[in-house]
Amino acid sequence: MPDPIQGNQLRGHLETMVLAVLERGETHGFEILKRLEEQGCGLLRLKEGTVYPVLYRLEKLGLVTARWEAEDSSRRGPRRRNYKLTSKGKRQLAAGRESWARFVSVVGAVMGGATA
Repeated sequence: MPDPIQGNQLRGHLETMVLAVLERGETHGFEILKRLEEQGCGLLRLKEGTVYPVLYRLEKLGLVTARWEAEDSSRRGPRRRNYKLTSKGKRQLAAGRESWARFVSVVGAVMGGATA
């Protein structure tokens, strides 16, 4: 199995990845972390301390909204803060996907090696 991908290797792309997770629906920070790891085929190894600052930045930029979930006496643990993609966040996600496609194209051309 390949080496896991750590948070610092995702610099510049993690915000777009979080937006992509939220495109699938509103959820809390720990669930976002789990979805990133699952969708990364177990090769993304992120810490909560990596994801939450991203969520706070995205909220400050108006790309996501956050709300505390209602009190639920049947659930154990503290209340969770749920995040939801905004219209501005959807536009940013589209731009991030375009940027990623250009990046992959350029790096792929360079790393593809010489052709005979």
